[in-house]
Amino acid sequence: MSMDPTDPGFWDVRYEAGRTPWEFPGVPAPLARFLARHPGHGARVLIPGCGSAHELPAFAAAGYVPTAVDFSTAAVARARATLPPHLEPCLLAADFFLHPFPPAPFDLIYERTFLCALPPSRWPAVGERCARLLRPGGRLIGLFFHGPKEDGPPFGLAPDEAGQLFGGAFEQLHDEPVPAAESAPLFAGQERWQEWRRR
Repeated sequence: MSMDPTDPGFWDVRYEAGRTPWEFPGVPAPLARFLARHPGHGARVLIPGCGSAHELPAFAAAGYVPTAVDFSTAAVARARATLPPHLEPCLLAADFFLHPFPPAPFDLIYERTFLCALPPSRWPAVGERCARLLRPGGRLIGLFFHGPKEDGPPFGLAPDEAGQLFGGAFEQLHDEPVPAAESAPLFAGQERWQEWRRR
């Protein structure tokens, strides 16, 4: 069994065994509030490391054109089992860093547990890839785990790390703590809802 979280096999084993404490069984309340304020009107959204892709239908219902990706085939299989058929083409078994996405940039990227699933050494590559995939003025939004790095994943951000990762290419628009009741128990009291705009 792989012990490397950058290896799809690490995640396949956990999804196949149903050991996924990072999963939130539905749409997190901060995202639901964002979608109520910002209907999509055809905007394109990317969901990297989507896991079971619980949020994908919510984005579609709010008027977005979603693309959800995960390199774990077990995660994608689990997501496909619950998605309505018309949304299955929106789900890709693919590597966020390597997949040749269409040349038109995305309007929105949604983060939830993708960054904290990767070792901090990979975080700069996440920031760079997001900057390349988003149009100027596009937004990186989501729930960011602020907690310890030891014994990850999950690997937590320090208070100033998000600014170091995204501050060069992005401007922070919003930052607030997520109430513990609105997080999965694994992350309770340690998440922040943040919105960043591509410069």
